Amino acid sequence: MEHRELADPVRAATMSASELRAAFLVEDLFRAGELKLLHWAGERTILGSAVPVEAPLALEAPEEIRAPFFCARRELGVFNLGGPGRVTVLGMPHPLGPRDGLYVGRGSKEVVFESDDASNPALFYLASHPSHVDLPTRLAPQSDAQTFRLGEPARANVRTLRRYIHPGAFPTGQLVAGVTDLDVGSVWNTMPPHRHARRTEVYLYFDLDPDAVVFHFMGQPGETRHLVVRNLQAVLSPSWSMHFAAATSRYAFVWAMGGENQEFDDMQGVPMGTL
Repeated sequence: MEHRELADPVRAATMSASELRAAFLVEDLFRAGELKLLHWAGERTILGSAVPVEAPLALEAPEEIRAPFFCARRELGVFNLGGPGRVTVLGMPHPLGPRDGLYVGRGSKEVVFESDDASNPALFYLASHPSHVDLPTRLAPQSDAQTFRLGEPARANVRTLRRYIHPGAFPTGQLVAGVTDLDVGSVWNTMPPHRHARRTEVYLYFDLDPDAVVFHFMGQPGETRHLVVRNLQAVLSPSWSMHFAAATSRYAFVWAMGGENQEFDDMQGVPMGTL
């Protein structure tokens, strides 16, 4: 499992482009036949991927977390961004179609990922935080997501936000997660920008054309930085950093948050005049 420390805003303000990418961008997540994990010191987040092809992939506890099994002290959110598949938790299979989600509660000793068709494998994206309560595993399909239409064409930011894993649907330890889709012709997201003082966030960008890029903006308002992001790459967003993005075409992203407050609207807006 790869490990990333949490960079502070003073250091981030003087980083080169390559240093920013090394600290905040996760470039090589999805590999056929592999399960990959990355631990980030922000809220002790673990993100990862599983791409089962010919054989199932079991989620084991990496040595670094010193646990008998992965979910011994953790909860886990799973999003399928590929072909149909299933996640078996404690012997119970949970089918996940494209864009469906699953919440796996603390105490789940066995988590196994499989694809229905090796020629069209599932792409399971994983987001995990420590949890202090045992909770049941719950399916979170796209059809059940709490859905909001946001933005306006004149600002090129029309988008659909779906909350999959959140307190309004079922209880979690601290994880809140969902998917946002930009309409064709819209490119701006979370604009005007904001910050989350009481939680960190991870963005996994997907549904980009092969030659498309996202410009993910970050940093403090007076020290704006950016990352060039491509399909199926993730950005680590600390609590001190604002976040907003624009791309060369429409895109989608999975957002996953963890921290001491699960209230979705607990955010600090950044006035445009301070950028």
